[in-house]
Amino acid sequence: MPIRPENRSLYPPDWPEIRQKILRRAGGKCELCGAVNYQPHPVTGSKVVLTIMHLDHDPTNNDPANLKAGCQKCHNAYDAPMRAAGRKRRRREQVEKTQTKLL
Repeated sequence: MPIRPENRSLYPPDWPEIRQKILRRAGGKCELCGAVNYQPHPVTGSKVVLTIMHLDHDPTNNDPANLKAGCQKCHNAYDAPMRAAGRKRRRREQVEKTQTKLL
């Protein structure tokens, strides 16, 4: 997924080169489903634009073993449990904050 502006500082200055190495290693294909970069996705039909996935979700860990080239569909599916956990945590914090105000 695109680097969020608030996370830009977590990525090293040579991120473009790291990204290109991973894309070359992947042969221009999603390393999970095989969708080809810039071609229609075999399932969704949308144009594939490969992104680089951090398998441990830590943008400071740029070890090649922690990085995979992924299409939007696979990258979103991989990140979904983490995003859901974040939403659940934020809801819980909001409830706790509201309860504290009521006391």
